[in-house]
Amino acid sequence: MSNFKQKTYTSKSGTEYVFQFPGVRSVSKINDASKNKFGVVMEERLSDEMLKHVIVSPKLKIDDFPSYQEYMEVINAAYAFISGKDGDGNDDQQAGSGEEG
Repeated sequence: MSNFKQKTYTSKSGTEYVFQFPGVRSVSKINDASKNKFGVVMEERLSDEMLKHVIVSPKLKIDDFPSYQEYMEVINAAYAFISGKDGDGNDDQQAGSGEEG
């Protein structure tokens, strides 16, 4: 897993998070696990999957966030990262500095 891209994300509150791309198959599984039987994405399920597989530092649970705003900002940023829609225009160059492979 050391070859998987990482990105440092700083929230509006100044808290730093590290996201790691878990691999294409894992992203597909995250998408599947986040939906109910009708194919509707469930916020809590998606958040749990992001916190378990994508947000590698700090390790948090939903209840650890200080506000709903911070929670949604970070979860949405993590999902944008694994979807390739995080908007920094350098999607192929996000391997974290200091990463060793």
